[in-house]
Amino acid sequence: MTSSEPTGKQPIGAEPAAGEPVAGGPVAQDLPGGQPKGFDLATLLAERGGERYDLHSRYLNHQLPRMLHTIGFDKVYERAEGAHFWDAEGNDYLDMLAGFGVMGLGRHHPVVRKALHDVLDAGLADLTRFDCQPLPGLLAEKLLSHTPHLDRVFFGNSGTEAVETALKFARYATGRQRVLYCKHSFHGLTTGSLSVNGEAGFQEGFAPLLPDTAIEVGDLDALARELSRGDVAAMIIEPIQGHGVYIPPPGYLRAAQELLHRHKALLICDEVQTGIGRTGAFYAYQHEEGVEPDLVTVAKTLSGGYVPVGATLGRDWIFKKVYSSMDRVLVHSASFGSNAQAMTAGLATLAVVEDERLVENARVMGDLLRTRLAALTDRYELLKEVRGRGLMVGIEFGRPKSLGLRSRWTMLQAARKGLFAQMVVVPLLQRHHILTQVSGDHVEIIKLIPPLVFDEADVDRFVTAFTEVMDDAHGGGGLMWDFGKTLVKQAVANR
Repeated sequence: MTSSEPTGKQPIGAEPAAGEPVAGGPVAQDLPGGQPKGFDLATLLAERGGERYDLHSRYLNHQLPRMLHTIGFDKVYERAEGAHFWDAEGNDYLDMLAGFGVMGLGRHHPVVRKALHDVLDAGLADLTRFDCQPLPGLLAEKLLSHTPHLDRVFFGNSGTEAVETALKFARYATGRQRVLYCKHSFHGLTTGSLSVNGEAGFQEGFAPLLPDTAIEVGDLDALARELSRGDVAAMIIEPIQGHGVYIPPPGYLRAAQELLHRHKALLICDEVQTGIGRTGAFYAYQHEEGVEPDLVTVAKTLSGGYVPVGATLGRDWIFKKVYSSMDRVLVHSASFGSNAQAMTAGLATLAVVEDERLVENARVMGDLLRTRLAALTDRYELLKEVRGRGLMVGIEFGRPKSLGLRSRWTMLQAARKGLFAQMVVVPLLQRHHILTQVSGDHVEIIKLIPPLVFDEADVDRFVTAFTEVMDDAHGGGGLMWDFGKTLVKQAVANR
């Protein structure tokens, strides 16, 4: 090659040729009309960010902005860090929702951020499909260190995909089709996971689904009856049900495991929300001695709040049966599974969980939060029960005894069950800047799943705010019950 031939490279310090990209900025050549080529996120958000609700109404799920406008949740949040975020006016909001559990480390943890910058800067040859990169193996090794009875991992992109993997593997490994699941459960919304969804409202209109069967949590007789038919591949269960924060009776998981194994069926524990420290143990099934699931699903917190990742952990013989020959090497795979960014996020997340002792923090802060809330049950007749483990807490409301409150409660229940819990959630946000959620449809339960970095000051803030809201509710009048009437009208109009 002579010196006059193009090399595709510029000498160090030379100006780029017209139209070539400049590092860190748009290309030099502009489009007709003066609009710069390239992509500038800050400019785009500055110019179009104010259209967020209109854009969502026009192009995405139009009912979401409608719902947010109705209950006054149509905020504009500008930034976030840890267990807090701030709106356009600079108001500080406490996050008791953690993005449905995704933000286990809180928002924008610096360790995970740096790790993702590092992996992007490394320029790895990622997803070639015909090599074996080190990061998936390293993350699998780290995850399995917390489940010593399991041997292998499949990486996908979400919790529902992790569940789909577990269902497929259980069916193939056992040669049976039917999977048992629990009423009130939630395992995802793709077709396979929807088939084991214990809330009928999610299934309506999507039939036919897979031939799976629901049983009550804790009902060993029902489990034994279904197993006696000889066609059950597995039972899938959340060690704590996310919809309602229902905990199986003591000893149930181990007894169910023994029954399943006696009938050559598998136990699948769905730890998508409960796993990686949420309940004060690394996995929620570990609260019960002797429980060793055959398949475990994880996701949410594993992402570090940045890159979607799901994982299905299982026994060696199950994986070897599914991948029984080189002909079956791709019989189950995921296009973006095991990508470098997701694996890095997972590794960084697990390092933070260990270094900051977040499993212990979830146990200690969760015990403190539940204890202080449970102490209020004698004070407020509308407060029925506080339950949960670690930083997964359910607050259930129930029918009051006094005549005045009972008549208002009955009015709400007649319109739609769950409206009182919504009446609590709204003032927590509007007056106290605390984001919570009603735990499922048609239930009077609020679920608290704050980031695992939740601290004692956050506990104080929530309990103080909740006490003020409950004082208002028991006062018999005021803005809270006026809002309840608005919810009743809305519920009747939507029938």
